[in-house]
Amino acid sequence: MADEVQPGSRLQVFPLTPERWPDLEQLFGTHGAYGGCWCMWWRLKRADFNNLSAENRKAALKGLVDAGPAPGLLGYVEGVPAGWVSLAPREAYPPLARSRILKPVDDRPAWSVVCFFVARAFRRQGLMSALLQAAVQFAGENGAQIVEGYPIDTPRPDYPDVYAYTGLMEAFRRAGFVEVERRSPTRPLMRCFLGETGS
Repeated sequence: MADEVQPGSRLQVFPLTPERWPDLEQLFGTHGAYGGCWCMWWRLKRADFNNLSAENRKAALKGLVDAGPAPGLLGYVEGVPAGWVSLAPREAYPPLARSRILKPVDDRPAWSVVCFFVARAFRRQGLMSALLQAAVQFAGENGAQIVEGYPIDTPRPDYPDVYAYTGLMEAFRRAGFVEVERRSPTRPLMRCFLGETGS
């Protein structure tokens, strides 16, 4: 079992650029992370997503990587691809605007963190929090003033990983996010404010 991952120690995080694509393939495996999603669930209209095969979703993500900018960050532990976080300006994720629970709370520009994937060998070691901190830093370096997330709020320590792909509330709290809206008992909308103090 690896030691707990801490930001700035064993974890290295890089934008997903074309030369790092094979590392994402290694991380996601032959099944494409969550059931062949290839991290396209939030990037496509639902009908378009459902009409694509896993291979087509993979090709769509590869197209985004090749075209740039990077659609997320890839984390490595001792050189091994260990985790992924998807982030981009909120408008890059059309389903958010149409979601009753996750629709925008206002019209302020924000970046959204919508998905995490951590390799089984590195789960429950703090990697999600470390990736989230790196995501906030990356968004800030690219001009973001607000970073949003849509985690699960659950008291269950054994909550299934496959259902926590948008993150866990406690990880967001540790990264400096605060709850700004809640339209579902278990799905808060959280924000981290960069370079400002108010919500």
